[in-house]
Amino acid sequence: MTNVTIGEPQTAEDIAAVRQLCWAYRDHLIAHSPEQRDIIELFYPEDAYSDLMDRLDQEHARPDGVILLAKKDGTPVGCGMSHRLSPTEVELKRIYVDDAARGTGLGRALCEGLIAQARTDGYQTVLLDTSQKLTSARALYAALGFKERGPYQPVPEIALPLLCFFELSL
Repeated sequence: MTNVTIGEPQTAEDIAAVRQLCWAYRDHLIAHSPEQRDIIELFYPEDAYSDLMDRLDQEHARPDGVILLAKKDGTPVGCGMSHRLSPTEVELKRIYVDDAARGTGLGRALCEGLIAQARTDGYQTVLLDTSQKLTSARALYAALGFKERGPYQPVPEIALPLLCFFELSL
């Protein structure tokens, strides 16, 4: 991974790049499988996702969360973010690496950056969820020390068999 930087977005252009990566992530999930499409349409229908993207920088604002943007040779290729669930718990969201940078360790680096920030911010537990079908993501989380667990927030019964929940104690 030469010429790769990971840091908080510094400009409006950086935030726009994060939003674009989040849309690419949504598209990637929808294309992954019919079941994944159903989950996305349940949790993030296009209008609701658009509203979320409009306020993305507020949803993950410091000091309760963080957005990380990865650039390779100055081009945005990945992102990840966190937000506070409680005084002791933080949730990781939308960890995504573009096809051009997949397999380079960038997903791991983004996760490690988010975990390090959670630790610095004094959180005790990091939580996340992902699709059962995203086996490489699940393997990454396990390799980082996350343990599978049950849902940490209310989830519609129809989605439970399709999702996998993880927890990491800091």
